[in-house]
Amino acid sequence: MEGRAGLEKFVRNGPSLALMGEGADIRLRAVAELTQAMAAAQRFCEAHPRHSAHREVVHAAAVRACAALNGSFASLSVLDRARGLLDVLVNVGQLAPGESVFPDDESYPVHDFPQIAGPLPEGWPGADGGGPPAAWIETAAPGGPAAASPASDVPSRNGRSPSARAAALRRRGRGSCVVAPIVLRGRAWGELYVARDPGAPVFDRVDAHFAAVLAEVISAGIAQNEQLEEVRRLAFTDELTGLANRRAVEGTLDDGLERHRADGTVVSLAVCDVNGLKRVNDERGHAAGDRLLERFGMVLSLAGAQLPGALAARLGGDEFCLLTVGPSADQAVRAAEEVCRRALALRDGDGVSCGVASTGDQIGPVRSAARLFRLADAAQYRAKAARALAPVVAGREGGPEDPVVRLADASQTEGEPPSPPPGERRHFRGHTAKPDGPVPPEESAQPRQSERSEGPEHSERPDGTGELSGPASGPEAAAGSIRTGGPYPSEDATGPHRRRSTRVASPDL
Repeated sequence: MEGRAGLEKFVRNGPSLALMGEGADIRLRAVAELTQAMAAAQRFCEAHPRHSAHREVVHAAAVRACAALNGSFASLSVLDRARGLLDVLVNVGQLAPGESVFPDDESYPVHDFPQIAGPLPEGWPGADGGGPPAAWIETAAPGGPAAASPASDVPSRNGRSPSARAAALRRRGRGSCVVAPIVLRGRAWGELYVARDPGAPVFDRVDAHFAAVLAEVISAGIAQNEQLEEVRRLAFTDELTGLANRRAVEGTLDDGLERHRADGTVVSLAVCDVNGLKRVNDERGHAAGDRLLERFGMVLSLAGAQLPGALAARLGGDEFCLLTVGPSADQAVRAAEEVCRRALALRDGDGVSCGVASTGDQIGPVRSAARLFRLADAAQYRAKAARALAPVVAGREGGPEDPVVRLADASQTEGEPPSPPPGERRHFRGHTAKPDGPVPPEESAQPRQSERSEGPEHSERPDGTGELSGPASGPEAAAGSIRTGGPYPSEDATGPHRRRSTRVASPDL
């Protein structure tokens, strides 16, 4: 739904309009503001990828819902069916002692709040498509039935004010609350909870129906955000290995070099070629080759997990990289050494050729991602030529006169571009590389003119999945190729709620 017209249609076609009473226009405006706030949070996170879009969206939703219902406090929670818990994602408004805006471990057993655990499929008026799930009201009066409030025709689920809710209201100094289920894909996803102070008017039936409408709008926003998150995930993930892809590396590397220029943060890049892939493909088929790539991807991921700020990625074909922002050059080299050792033990493989370049070594100024890529590429070229079992590290054989540094700088004939052009990769192998064999050192490391980056139309570049593709133009060239499939990455690993999943239903951003 987009714009005011869509919102008006949504509300006017719903069963709640007749129950909204006076102030329907104010409520309609509040729905519009809620929708706009959630959309603004999504746009903010698109411009600031380091922020959790899910967290920003639920925060915006809670703030606007609290204001729309004249509440003093609001929260959004997600139902974790596997653990039988209601996990609080965000609290806004007047927080009680022990509450925080983004709690790490505020959870409640579902058996204390059975209303949210089983309102579907037949426990709500809209189960047949007739409207949103009904909200309910509870008060802090000890043992007081919900019927004692002005919302006499909006009873609690079991005919009384559940003791857990009432006790929580009293304990936190609140007078009443309205609770509305948030439903995604036909199942209870969580709840919207809005409370008022003891001296404020108790929520009534109009408030309850309006809360149900707000919960449905929030549900639509969360569903849209999950779809956008899945698109983002696919755009920055290699489909075969589950590692990051080239696009993710470029973005992280640009951010890392900004920090390097600002405060000297060390940025290191290890580039690895999987040796023996062509032989495996020829002798055992491409499925076996894919398994070799997947196994090496796990080796790279395990090595990167030991370093904070590390990103393991597949750049395309048999080429991978490990990017670190923050750890020292020596730490990055040790991780690369471990990768080489573990790769030798992989079944069917012949190890890897690995080159490392780090701003923490004597490699001269690094003003762009292009130069760090060239240095790591040149180091890998020398490792490939020597059939080295350990990484070759740029700048550790004489600083600026280091043969790797000289080789990398010799490949750049004119001014340095601000970021790696699409044809930059494989400059040091290209037409001189022999499949799964050393590059003859007597052959020139200079790329052929046709291999140099002269714009997208003259180069071969990895697409959005990390695969090499031919020339492209138009929107597809800008956006890359996005494929479907793969697991949904819950916020267990990276988001603010690391120990819990913020999705109840399984996938497939």
